[in-house]
Amino acid sequence: MEPESNSPPKMSRRGFATSATGAMVWIMTSCGPKRLHDVPPAVLKQSLRAMEERYSANYGTDVKVSDTQPQPGVLFAQALDISRCIGCRRCVYACVEENNQSRDPQIHWIRVLSMDKEKGVDFTHANPYYQPAEVPEEGHFYMPVACQQCSNPPCTKVCPTGATWTEKDGITVIDYDWCIGCRYCMAACPYGARHFNWSEPSIPKEQLNTNTHYLGNRPRQKGVVEKCTFCIQRTRNGRYPACAEACPVGARKFGNLLDKDSEIRYIMEHKRVMVLKEDLNTVPKFFYFYAT
Repeated sequence: MEPESNSPPKMSRRGFATSATGAMVWIMTSCGPKRLHDVPPAVLKQSLRAMEERYSANYGTDVKVSDTQPQPGVLFAQALDISRCIGCRRCVYACVEENNQSRDPQIHWIRVLSMDKEKGVDFTHANPYYQPAEVPEEGHFYMPVACQQCSNPPCTKVCPTGATWTEKDGITVIDYDWCIGCRYCMAACPYGARHFNWSEPSIPKEQLNTNTHYLGNRPRQKGVVEKCTFCIQRTRNGRYPACAEACPVGARKFGNLLDKDSEIRYIMEHKRVMVLKEDLNTVPKFFYFYAT
């Protein structure tokens, strides 16, 4: 029999990775507070693997959590043709399915506003709850609104923990493990684009998108804020956002602003383009235009 040791028991790597307390202690005591993205690659890899194990166990299916990085020379932007949008809300529900938003209570990252053509773009009289028998409804046009992916985002400036920031490819993201649910970012956002999980999100197992990204569509917990990330798990792998792919009339355009031959650059240079609440100097990378 081996002699007893007075030293504390050793924790395995797997045990350390799955221990939220141990991980937080390591992060907080190693050269000051850090977001998970700031820690060494080996620790990040362990944390992602722990997330995969936890989500897979919770949902009874194999869940992958990626950490795909921004591509050099890429600045993502989206444009929406107001003259073409028919208000069908397919973008809303494609976004829900792709990004694992709660079904009960419902959380929608995209809101589609019905507006009166005679009044023009008038948010005072916009109706997000329209329910006509058919769309488009005569005398109305539609304006989908989500995160505007601002170049000068007020939301990131007020976060007390640094849980939200803008990546090199222009996507403003949230580290859900650092979000404390204070909702300062929601108050700062002039577009109502951030949403709070008041209760444990409900996603049926058969509806879960198992291909997730750490800073995007991985399952979120109660008490954190979430929002559109331009489908970071898709766009960083060369795919369109789910909303653009689902639009039946091709009203949404997506691409790289730094590519002079991209469709998004063509729109910027040849169409009547506007941004929401331009006077606030948030400098959105979500543009609205009229093709006709």
